[in-house]
Amino acid sequence: MKRMIFDEDHDAFRDSCAAFLAKHVTPNLETYLEDKALPRDFWLAAGAEGYLGLEIPEEFGGSEAGDFRFNAVWAEELSKLNAALASCAAIHSDIAVPYIVDLGTQEQKQRWLPGCATGEIVTAIGMTEPGGGSDLAALKTTAVRDGDEWVINGSKTFITNGFSADLVLTAVRTSPEKGAKGITLFGLEATDAGFSRGRKLDKVGQGEADTAELFFEDVRVGDDRIIGEVDRGFVYMMERLPQERLSCSVSNIAHAKQILVETIQYAHDRQAFKQSIGSLQHNKFLLAELVTKIEVAEAYVDQAVLAHTQGEATATDAAKAKWWSSEIQNDVLDHCVQLHGGYGFMNEYRVARAWRDARVSKIWAGSNEIMKELIGRDLGF
Repeated sequence: MKRMIFDEDHDAFRDSCAAFLAKHVTPNLETYLEDKALPRDFWLAAGAEGYLGLEIPEEFGGSEAGDFRFNAVWAEELSKLNAALASCAAIHSDIAVPYIVDLGTQEQKQRWLPGCATGEIVTAIGMTEPGGGSDLAALKTTAVRDGDEWVINGSKTFITNGFSADLVLTAVRTSPEKGAKGITLFGLEATDAGFSRGRKLDKVGQGEADTAELFFEDVRVGDDRIIGEVDRGFVYMMERLPQERLSCSVSNIAHAKQILVETIQYAHDRQAFKQSIGSLQHNKFLLAELVTKIEVAEAYVDQAVLAHTQGEATATDAAKAKWWSSEIQNDVLDHCVQLHGGYGFMNEYRVARAWRDARVSKIWAGSNEIMKELIGRDLGF
């Protein structure tokens, strides 16, 4: 079924993204995997082409597209190559940068946004803590007032872009007695005294993404690093998590869809019992199911993206999209591995890597169990 949410401008942008990735990224994918990180050259090249500034106003070097469908196109093209590229780019452009655009002071915008647009400043967002998981309200990193400064102590884990980030938007507890209403966001720079990184975490999948632990030991910053208002951080995060979840949803479906296309071709080419394996009735029926599942899920995500672009998507819409897309992604990729037989378990095959890369999509950006909790609350339970 033809997708109806994109117009000629989006199609032209997609062609531009695909050409950029074919030239600058595809030849280097194995190096990214070996280094467990995207090099600064990737960020600078993407910045030079304007892909990092879709959310940034023109006065600060961005394109301020004002249309999340462009973000979705960029995410889809990245996801066709692998899931790690899309997650790293989305953390920077779709998730961290909008906090500065929406909540930052003029001085903060001038200080950070131009570099965010060019790739000279790579961002991450520090929410998750050891032992905290999806319970953002239970975070333990603290900021204590000391004269004109705040003293920050604590740690974060599972931070995408954490090892290479120059700027980390960090959630800390400023008023412990207020619970969730006592959390504040700070912009912490990698050069701040007391800021350190742990190792690059050894993950099951998405090896190209540098995921790290972050540590804060008596990091001293002034009020000029507060993003928004003191004690409003939890509200800000809840307001912006839907965009993160929609970004994940777009990537989930595009990632699985590309591998399914490649699996269908494999099913045409691979011979067994004197015929292509796709001609065997079980496999033919299975592929029919998988194609339908992808297209139906894609249609819902498309509508959610369109609603978000128009300012009408709800947090529940985003939760549904994130939960369902990740379930479909993992289901489809598991079957794609099976259809490849023994080759599907070999690391040199894209299907094997994609299968591993996808598993985390049911965990991050709020686990699928949390998504169902949010949906259930919306039903009045």
